[in-house]
Amino acid sequence: MSNRMVCREASHAGSWYTASGSQLNAQLEGWLSQAQSTAGPARAIIAPRRVFILGPSHHVPLSRCALSPAEVYRTPLYDLRIDQKVYADLWKTGMFERMTLQTDEDEHSIEMHLPYTAKAMESYKDEFSIVPVLVGALSESKEQEYGKLLSKYLADPSNLFIISSDFCHWGQRFRYTYYDENQGEIYRSIEHLDKMGMGIIEQLDPVSFSNYLKKYHNTICGRHPIGVLLNAVAELKKNGLDMNFSFLNYAQSSQCRNWSDSSVSYAAGALVVH
Repeated sequence: MSNRMVCREASHAGSWYTASGSQLNAQLEGWLSQAQSTAGPARAIIAPRRVFILGPSHHVPLSRCALSPAEVYRTPLYDLRIDQKVYADLWKTGMFERMTLQTDEDEHSIEMHLPYTAKAMESYKDEFSIVPVLVGALSESKEQEYGKLLSKYLADPSNLFIISSDFCHWGQRFRYTYYDENQGEIYRSIEHLDKMGMGIIEQLDPVSFSNYLKKYHNTICGRHPIGVLLNAVAELKKNGLDMNFSFLNYAQSSQCRNWSDSSVSYAAGALVVH
């Protein structure tokens, strides 16, 4: 039996983002310095001990959630340690699969948050761990089950949750061309559609979000991780915890005006616990 530590390489470094630690550090410092601070005391500010990262599965069919076989996630800045105690507790529930290292390294949804996490937490780099969870194409009842399970971790102020998701993927290459001509240009229709969904997420109502997806089929890749979060919040609200969610920014990769155009939308928001 080998004692060699299992490490997940930063497989998208050098393509999706720079593999140079110094260059990445400078880029992150520049971007983060331009970010507007949140209005309230976001969880990240109180130095979480654990950072849960929930990302959708793009490459393998998955009907449940999966945990990584790795102990360490590499980044060009420094290595991030997976919390093996929390992993063991999650594994004991029988609700999780184990993904292969290849599946883990092929997937980008969690990795794209690692450089930001490493940079934001660099002052505490020896004092925190991560809990990566790959979220499959869950049914509504499964979203509810995982939300209930993870709600106790969300309630703990030493934990921070990151939900990985883009918003609308529009265009023929994505096989999604919903267009409400009452909104004007195509990109305006996309924005209206996205902001409708964002407004529903801000209501923290998992049923309304599911109904929105059923009606419009908006191609939000992290809809299941978002659904898990909304169900975790709903569980905590039953117990009287007061929370609110606000979107802070919205952007599109390009402005679609013709049927041959395509774009991906991005939105960022924060959940604040009072």
